[in-house]
Amino acid sequence: MAMSQAANLLEKALGHGDNAVTEQNMTNPSRDRAKYGDPSETMKALAWMGKNDVQMSPFSVPFDLPSMPHANIMSLVECPKPKILEDRDVILKVTGSTICGSDLHLYHGAVVELQKGDILGHEFCGKIDSMGPGVKDLEVGQRVVASFQIACGECMYCKKKLSSQCERTNSNTIENAMYGGRTAGMFGYSHFTGGFAGGQAEYVRVPYADVNLLKLPDDVPDEKGLYLSDVLATSWNCVVDTGVKEGDVVAIWGAGPIGEMCAEMSFTNGASRVIMIDGGNGAWRLDFCKEKMPKLELLNYTDLPSGTSVTSRLKEMEHGGPDVALECVAGEYAKSWAHRFELMTGAETDTSEIVNEMITSVKNYGRCGITGVYVGFTNHFNIGSLMERGIRLIGNGQAPVHLYWEQLLQMIREGKTDPYKMLTHRCKVEEMDEVYKIFNERGDRMQKIFVQTRFSDPPAPGSPALKTFKS
Repeated sequence: MAMSQAANLLEKALGHGDNAVTEQNMTNPSRDRAKYGDPSETMKALAWMGKNDVQMSPFSVPFDLPSMPHANIMSLVECPKPKILEDRDVILKVTGSTICGSDLHLYHGAVVELQKGDILGHEFCGKIDSMGPGVKDLEVGQRVVASFQIACGECMYCKKKLSSQCERTNSNTIENAMYGGRTAGMFGYSHFTGGFAGGQAEYVRVPYADVNLLKLPDDVPDEKGLYLSDVLATSWNCVVDTGVKEGDVVAIWGAGPIGEMCAEMSFTNGASRVIMIDGGNGAWRLDFCKEKMPKLELLNYTDLPSGTSVTSRLKEMEHGGPDVALECVAGEYAKSWAHRFELMTGAETDTSEIVNEMITSVKNYGRCGITGVYVGFTNHFNIGSLMERGIRLIGNGQAPVHLYWEQLLQMIREGKTDPYKMLTHRCKVEEMDEVYKIFNERGDRMQKIFVQTRFSDPPAPGSPALKTFKS
């Protein structure tokens, strides 16, 4: 948390870059009602207020964000509906959103440059409420899904549909300096990625909407189309970017929704075996995934006997180890006390333990893809094994949604991929603060949720019924 606030102060002192072609840092319309808020209507939204402690809050904004006394809460707030700021904006009525595993990094305060009052959520779909005069090929009332990143459509990367690396929608100076290059702005994911309000709300402003919205056909309900926003593209990118091919043995770290869909898509790409690794309070997810994919093989690291490591067990299961390792967890979850201490004291931002396990587990000349979120720097990285054994370490990056989402939409329509495999719950947006707690604890066998608003259609056939989490 201290690091996050220090980053906010440093960014303020340095100032933003001059590359952005869309308005930055409007993560809650209440910050400047006159500029960002529609005076005629309010909306419910989930706002980040601090680290880990989540509760319902009856207060409304505006509030004095920097000096607000609620130090450690994430709250459902009522704030102004956003308004159109630029010619190619759309205001979207949100009909479906969700919580992503990477949202938990915000919840835990692991991502820098969060500010009190930031509206979260980067996966959402909806119906077009209003449009700026420059929007093309869209209509009011149309059903659409948004990509989680914001692309301009015109820069070097956008022309290649590498939308996550757009050069013109994130002016954050610290990110550019840390990474040696810019990434695209992202909805609901801190000021480090541009400071855009997210879709865990009843309305959201979508810049460059004719680039960042995809029309949903009538035969794809929101409960399936929503996941084109992130999880399906991220999983597909992890598999194809790491190069899973016919006959490969694949090991996947993490049995959450990304890991689950990576397993399905690895089989789709011809993998002969897929081994999934998880444990602790997430061990139930191994059985959940195997119920959906009986061919899946499981490795529960908490059940390993003393002296047996994940690496040694994988070598027993497959001569030389798997061909491919896919990381679907993230860098904030330390196993050893040494890494816990280093994370706690700011000596590193991410643990290297899982990446090291992947490197030592795969065959010589094996391939390791990282798709879980890693923010900055890590210690004790096994660069010797990487070099000496010819391991290919691939940062899959934030998935370029625009490169894949039309293909994935067609795969949904043809039944080649099915988001219902991971979908376990449906809840109301009003209960998201409580649902965050459950999701964080991996409780109630919650794998992936669909969050409905007052604008949502009734549950589609085959999708979960609405569940109430508050009495």
